[in-house]
This record gives sequence, structure tokens and C-alpha cells, in this order.
Amino acid sequence: MSEGLSRSGYLSEEELKGSPGIPSEARRRQGSVAVIECTQDIPCNPCESSCKVGAITVGEDITNLPHLDEEKCVACQTCLFVCPGQAIFMVDESLENGKARVTVPYEFFPLPEKGDTIIALDRSGKELGEAVVTGVRRTEKMDKTSLVTMEVPREWSMRARALKPKY
Repeated sequence: MSEGLSRSGYLSEEELKGSPGIPSEARRRQGSVAVIECTQDIPCNPCESSCKVGAITVGEDITNLPHLDEEKCVACQTCLFVCPGQAIFMVDESLENGKARVTVPYEFFPLPEKGDTIIALDRSGKELGEAVVTGVRRTEKMDKTSLVTMEVPREWSMRARALKPKY
């Protein structure tokens, strides 16, 4: 386990630098792509086994960290709802208006609706500010995990990882 995660309970941006699951800024600017924020060497590989295009590789030793082939990722979002650690997100920095879309796994009620204004949170739970829900995906196949997409300022795209309703 990474030192920061074990000490604080969440990953710092510094800990994620150079991670094999983080796509390049150039790829994020091309459109939606998976961002894998898994830094624990634990036996786990549902992201690899669920990826129909082979964009995620863990390998024979399932304690390896997942590696993302950013060019193969088609942003199908399957890896988001199968990850038991909720450590995978989708980021799309291709919007023209200085905004980005971030899709996060969400397992709380009430479920936000498209068009709702919510509060985007960083990995520590700190409020970043207001964001708008641009999509909510929930199917029986996804069990109890919904995927919520929020539009945020582009500079938050690699920080916004959770949300809460705006009261």
C-alpha cells in the first residue's frame, strides 16, 4: 500500500504521477478515456477481464498494478463499475469551453439526475465547487453501482473524483 494512502486514506496527486493507469494529457484531450488510480499490489483483475478491447493489462500475477493502453481504450465504462475499489474513472478533456467531463462510480441515494447542480469533491472529500451532472448510467448488469458524469472546469479533471448533492 502506498504510504500516503495508508496514512491519509486517499491518494495524493503526487502518488499518482507515473502510474501505469494514468493516460497522457494528449490522450485525455482526444476524448473520454479510463483513468486507473490503483496503486495497491493486491490480488485483483476484474478491470482486465472485463475489458473487451484489451486496453487494461494486469498480467498473470494478479497482484500487478493495472496498465492502461490509452490508445486501445474506447471508453466503454465497463471497468468503472466492475472495479471493487472504485479506483477507475473516465476523463474527457476534449470539450471546447474549458470544461471537462469526469465519470465516477456512485453508490449513494438519492441518485442525481441529468441537469442537477452538485458539488464536485476531490480524493480527500474536499469540495472543489459546483458542477453539473451531464449523465447518469445505471443498468441491472451494473448491480448497485451507477455511473455519474459531471462537467467540471478542465483544471479539475484529474482531481474531481466524487460528488455530493447541493443542498
